[in-house]
Amino acid sequence: MIEIGLAGKPNAGKSTFFKAATLAEVEIASYPFTTIQPNVGVAYVRSQCVCKELGVECKECVDGRRYIPIKLIDVAGLVPEAHKGRGLGNEFLDNLRQSEAIIHVVDASGSTDAEGNEVGIGERDPIEDVKFLYHELDMWVFNILKRNWARLVRRISMEKIPAYRLIAEQLGGLGFDEIQVKESLRTVGKEVEKISDDDLLAFASELRKRRMKMLIAANKADKAPDELIKRMLNLEEIVVPVSAEVELTLRMASKNGYIRYYLGDRDFEIIKELNEKQLKALELIRRFMRKNNGTGVQEALNRIVFDLLDYIVVYPVEDENKFTDTKGNVLPDALLVKKGTTAKELAFLIHTDIGKNFIHAIDARKKMRIADDYELKNNDVIKIVSSA
Repeated sequence: MIEIGLAGKPNAGKSTFFKAATLAEVEIASYPFTTIQPNVGVAYVRSQCVCKELGVECKECVDGRRYIPIKLIDVAGLVPEAHKGRGLGNEFLDNLRQSEAIIHVVDASGSTDAEGNEVGIGERDPIEDVKFLYHELDMWVFNILKRNWARLVRRISMEKIPAYRLIAEQLGGLGFDEIQVKESLRTVGKEVEKISDDDLLAFASELRKRRMKMLIAANKADKAPDELIKRMLNLEEIVVPVSAEVELTLRMASKNGYIRYYLGDRDFEIIKELNEKQLKALELIRRFMRKNNGTGVQEALNRIVFDLLDYIVVYPVEDENKFTDTKGNVLPDALLVKKGTTAKELAFLIHTDIGKNFIHAIDARKKMRIADDYELKNNDVIKIVSSA
């Protein structure tokens, strides 16, 4: 399962985002370090199911909305100099190692200082929080490199092993691969023996950019001044205006039967008689959703998986005529796979034995056999033929 990390300073709304996305029970409070141990839960990306297009009835979607699980991890809030161990910095950074990408939850309203303490709306520039996280991550990677750099340089010189290979070996536990290291070294443009501390920090920054892909959730957008949101939208990164609090309110109201609301929808339906105060609160929420095309939580999850990480949705089936598995379930599985994944690689993703005994694959739509190296497209329906 894809794992996405939630990062940011204390009191930016990470835990609210996490609860809104997963409905997991977490402690939420307006003071720093509410989250100490990481919270792990299941969230979902939303896709249009292919059942209507294929003319079949599917029990796995909600009126054409297909929700595919991903893992979400909410780690402790990050404070300045976390890379030196301040606050819960070391735990924070370690908990992000296994994440494939990071949603940086930023207080777009500017109502919390660098430490996460409450201040007046607009008193803090949220763009400083964006820069702050990058700096902490860069320094974290830099310190790991610096610790063994002299010894590493000696080994490269004595053993005549390509520098990128040894460095990737040292950083393997953090998820860096040889290609990322090689490209980052090329960008720095110096032989390892001539790399200064400043060059090493630049190298660490290049590594972070390639390994720790990031989307910015401009949270508290319902309270944020328009000019702050506009400034954030001008950043190079993908920025999504979000109100995790609004999303959580909608999900709880839906769970308790007051409204009908589906994750990622841009509106909701009131299905229970409410008092004037409740109606007024929901009307304010509706205005925010109309302005922003939803609450932003589902958009953030979708965009980090589909736009930033380049995943697509593929439907494996056993019967290419009825689009079912062996038990007759229609379109039972929707898998997230990287763009460029081949039919044979899909077989391995389903099960190692199926991959090892792969014979061929069939495009269930066209009822045609496809090549082993056929690159899967979004919403492909594929039958794997295997001797396993």
